[in-house]
Amino acid sequence: MAYNEKPKDSSFVEEKADTFQELDDQNEEFNEPPPEESLHRGLKARQISMIAMGGAVGTGLIIGSGTALRRGGPLGLLLGYAYVGFVCYMVMVSLGEMAAYLPHKKGFAGYATRFVDPALGFALGYNYLMKYLVVTPNNINAAGVVVQYWTHKVHIAIWMVIFIAFIFTINLLGVRVFGELEFWFSSIKIICLIGLLLMGIIIDLGGNPKHDRLGFRYWKAPDGPMGKYLLDQVHSVPLSIFLGFWATLTNALFAYMGTELIGVTVGEAENPRRNIPVAIKRTFWRILVFYVGGVFVIGLIVPSTNSALFVATKAKTGAAASPFVVATTLVGIKVLDHIINASILIFVMSAANSDLYIGSRTLYGLAVEGKAPAFFKKVTKRGVPLYCLIFCTAFCGLVFLNVAKSGSQVFGWFVNLVSTFGALTWLAILYSHIRFMKALKSRGISRDSLPYKAPFQPWGAYFAFVSTVIITIFKGFDTFLPWNTANFITSYIAIPVFFFLWIGYKLMFRTKQLRPHEVDLVTGLKAIDEEEQRYLAQEAAKGPQTRVQRLWDSL
Repeated sequence: MAYNEKPKDSSFVEEKADTFQELDDQNEEFNEPPPEESLHRGLKARQISMIAMGGAVGTGLIIGSGTALRRGGPLGLLLGYAYVGFVCYMVMVSLGEMAAYLPHKKGFAGYATRFVDPALGFALGYNYLMKYLVVTPNNINAAGVVVQYWTHKVHIAIWMVIFIAFIFTINLLGVRVFGELEFWFSSIKIICLIGLLLMGIIIDLGGNPKHDRLGFRYWKAPDGPMGKYLLDQVHSVPLSIFLGFWATLTNALFAYMGTELIGVTVGEAENPRRNIPVAIKRTFWRILVFYVGGVFVIGLIVPSTNSALFVATKAKTGAAASPFVVATTLVGIKVLDHIINASILIFVMSAANSDLYIGSRTLYGLAVEGKAPAFFKKVTKRGVPLYCLIFCTAFCGLVFLNVAKSGSQVFGWFVNLVSTFGALTWLAILYSHIRFMKALKSRGISRDSLPYKAPFQPWGAYFAFVSTVIITIFKGFDTFLPWNTANFITSYIAIPVFFFLWIGYKLMFRTKQLRPHEVDLVTGLKAIDEEEQRYLAQEAAKGPQTRVQRLWDSL
C-alpha cells in the first residue's frame, strides 16, 4: 500500500477528521503518551498470533482438568469447559472490537474509563493488576513444584529465585526479546498439546502396551458420565451430580483466565488494526481444539473414580497431577511422565513470563491515566516500564509462602484469588463493550464500519455477562460444605475490594457514568491512524515481496 493511500480501517477516522483538533484539546487525558514515556510497538504479527494461541494455556488445562474430571465426570467436564469456553469467546470478541477500533496503550482500564466511567477504569485497572501480582508467583510456585518431581536435593526456594531472575531479565530486555521468546515458548506449548491429544486418542483406540481399546468405557462405568461431588454432605444423588457439574465451571474459569492477555499487547503491536482481529478470530479454534478437545480426550482415557487421579490431584506434584500422566500409568507407558513434566515446566515458565509482562503494562497504563504515581510512566530506551517491572517482580516474593505451606494449599488459595479477579475483569470488559455499542448507536454509527465487527452481538455480551456473574457468585459454594474460612476468604475477597475501589473513586472524584451520547469516540484516533500510516508506508517502501521474503522480514 502506498503512503498516500488511505487504509480501509480508518474510514471513520477520515470522516471525523475535522473534529480531531477540537476534541484533542478538550480530552487530553485520552491522547497517547509522549514518545519518551511511550511503549514501543515491537510485537510482530506472528508473535501476537502465537501468543494468542498459546499464551494462556497452562496449569488450568494440563493439571486443573484432573480435579474437574474427578468432580464432574467426563460429560460434566466436557460440558463445563464448553460452556465457559463460549463465554470466554464472547469476552474475546467484545474486547477485539474495542481494541481494533482504539488500539491504545492504556490496557483494559482505558476502555472502561473512556466508555463507561473513570471510576470503573480505576477499579478494573487495580483489579487486573492485583490478579497478576498474585498469578505470577502462583506460576513460579508451580514451576518449583514441577522441578521437585525430579529431585529434592536443591531447596525449592533456590529454584524460585532462579525462575524469578529469569523472567525479570527477559522482561527487562524489551518487548522484541519478550515477543520472540514467547513466540517459541507458545510454539512448543502448541506442539506439546497436539502431541498429548494424539497420544490420548491413540491410547483410547487401543494403541497402548495393553492393546486395550477403551472407547467410551469410562463414560459408562462405574458411575456413568457425570460425577458425584460432595455426596456425603448433601445426601442427594441428583444434587451431587449438579454440584459436580457446577464445580467444573469454576475449574474451567481458572483454565481460561489469561486468554484476554491479547488485549494488553495492543499497545505494543505492529499494525494492530489488522493483527489484533486476526489473533482474536483464531481464539475460537484454540478454545475448540485445545480446551474442549483436550478435556474430551481426558474423559476418554482416565476414569473419574480412579484412585490414582484422587492422589494426583491432591498432591499437585508436577507431572503426577496431570491426568495425561495418570492415563499413561494406567496403560503401562513409561518415560512419558518425564517428557510431560518438562512440557509442564515450559508451560508454567511461559505463563509466569507473560504474567510479569502483563502486570507491568497494566500498572504503566494506570500511571499514564494519572491513576498511579507518575514515576511508573518512566520507560527505558527499549520501551520497558522499568519501575513497573521492578514493582511487579517484588511481589513474586509471595511465592516463598510455599516454603512454610504445602504447594497444594498455596496453589488452591491462588486459584481462588485469580479466578475471582479474572471473572471481575471479564465483567468489566463486557460491560465496557456494551456501553461502547450503545455509544456507537447513539451517534448513528454502524458497527459494520469498524475495523473488526464482533459476532453474536449485542446478545453475546449480555449472555456472557450474566453467566459470569452467576458463576462468580456461586463459585465458592463448596467452602460451606464443610465450612472452610481460608477458602471462603480467598474465593470472595476480590469482590468487596473491587467495589471499594469503584465506589471510593466515585466518591472522591465525583465521577459519573457517561451517557451514550457523551462518550468520546474520536480523541486519540488521529495519532493511532498516523502511526498506522507510517507503518504501512515502511512496508510499501520495501516493494513487492514474495511469501519467503515476508516470512524472513518477520523473523
